[in-house]
Amino acid sequence: MEYVTAVPHPRSEATEPARTGRRSLAVALLFGALGAAVALLASRQRWAEGTASVAGGAFPLTAKGSDVTGVPAALAIVGLAALVAVFAVRRAGRFLVAALLALSGAGIMAAALISASDSTALDEKAAQASGDTTATVAALSHTGWPYVAAVGGLLILLAGLLALRFGSGWPAMAGRYERGTDRPRKTARPVDPERPEEIWKALDRGEDPTGA
Repeated sequence: MEYVTAVPHPRSEATEPARTGRRSLAVALLFGALGAAVALLASRQRWAEGTASVAGGAFPLTAKGSDVTGVPAALAIVGLAALVAVFAVRRAGRFLVAALLALSGAGIMAAALISASDSTALDEKAAQASGDTTATVAALSHTGWPYVAAVGGLLILLAGLLALRFGSGWPAMAGRYERGTDRPRKTARPVDPERPEEIWKALDRGEDPTGA
């Protein structure tokens, strides 16, 4: 009579953390790169529009995201740099870079949401168009691009959180690129005593042609 045990196979237990690490790494890379691209794209779009009263009537005004605030675009670049740097450092350095990645995403979200209803940029344009420093924009309206930028920040934040949680098991740069790593030396070919030219070359290299 045969008995079936429910003991898990050791190999499956060993491969499960590696599989989880690969999944989290792929998701973090996707979220980080996509979030930065979305935030950069959104910052170049029209966030607000309105009109200014001038001598000829109403003058249309628009403001891009970069006119309203430069924080999302700047932090998106910081986030991309942090995403790459995660693989160049280890231990405490990786934790700090992952925290910077998460903070970049949180900063993008905060800046985009705060600026979603901001009219300062258009007020400045209205003052320039009308020549009146006290002039303000009229018929003000906002688009949904600030919220798209906030979504990009959310993706970067999630990438940072994944790096904080699973980053310790992610691979780092190959050892040959790290400072202080010695390159393997080539083994010297034995000198043929029947060939005097090889003996002289070995002496020039500082080697003992006798092999002693």
